[in-house]
Amino acid sequence: MSEAAEAQEVRAFRERLGLPGLVDVHTHFMPERVLDKVWAYFDAVGPLTGMEWPITYREEETRRVALLREFGVRAFTSMLYPHKAGMAEWLNGWAADFAARTPDCLHTATLYPEEGVEGYVRRAVESGARVFKSHLQVGAYDPNDPLLDPVWGLLAEAGIPVVTHCGSGPAPGKYTGPEPVARLLARHPRLALIVAHMGMPEYTDFLDLAERYGEVRLDTTMAFTDFSERFSPFPVGERGRLADLGERVLLGTDFPNIPYPYVEQLRALERLELGDDWLRAVCYENGVRLFSL
Repeated sequence: MSEAAEAQEVRAFRERLGLPGLVDVHTHFMPERVLDKVWAYFDAVGPLTGMEWPITYREEETRRVALLREFGVRAFTSMLYPHKAGMAEWLNGWAADFAARTPDCLHTATLYPEEGVEGYVRRAVESGARVFKSHLQVGAYDPNDPLLDPVWGLLAEAGIPVVTHCGSGPAPGKYTGPEPVARLLARHPRLALIVAHMGMPEYTDFLDLAERYGEVRLDTTMAFTDFSERFSPFPVGERGRLADLGERVLLGTDFPNIPYPYVEQLRALERLELGDDWLRAVCYENGVRLFSL
């Protein structure tokens, strides 16, 4: 499918629902040399993916931003994440600059359990960060690390959402799965946590946490697509709960690091047959409300 044809299909989806745009809480923008390494990892079929994963939007940065705008994405994020100590503060500096020159990008920041984390997270908050990324799988850290405890309290108090890859898909990590997150939320029940990928493959457990904690949300990233359904199908019996939690489900896509066209995520949501009101909430209204857009 050409990019022009895809943009037209996304526009038709929005127009059918009467949406002025989309809000995508899970898109990746990061320094070029970091993104090159991420793409090289996918190309090499790394152990955290374990499968062929062609990058659909292997474009330079300005073109990727332009594509999202052509799709009608009114607000998006620059999800970036460290895999070791000493990276997060530098990444936060880059993300602040990117947000400053890209007004439709929500100022994104990240963190890692290390000395000084509370200080640089506080500085990111004070400089206007609106969403954080915590990647428990790639970072291989426990969200309950004592170094992070004051950070979670700070973010809960500020009401700033944290998108976290905490599910065990596509491959489990030492600290993935619902149990570490359940312990975290027991201590910080007001933390605005957005569970990436619907918590794939532990969908049911993360739906349980969303029902238990009013500030827990889930993003749709890669869930329900033909690609993900092959190895991590969403339980059909849980669609009712998904409908009931419609105000706390947010559109996420993983653009540009997806092995299929962007529009496939929208088609997959439509195939759930949960109704147009649900689609409008997930694709736009919930994000507008969460980020006061």
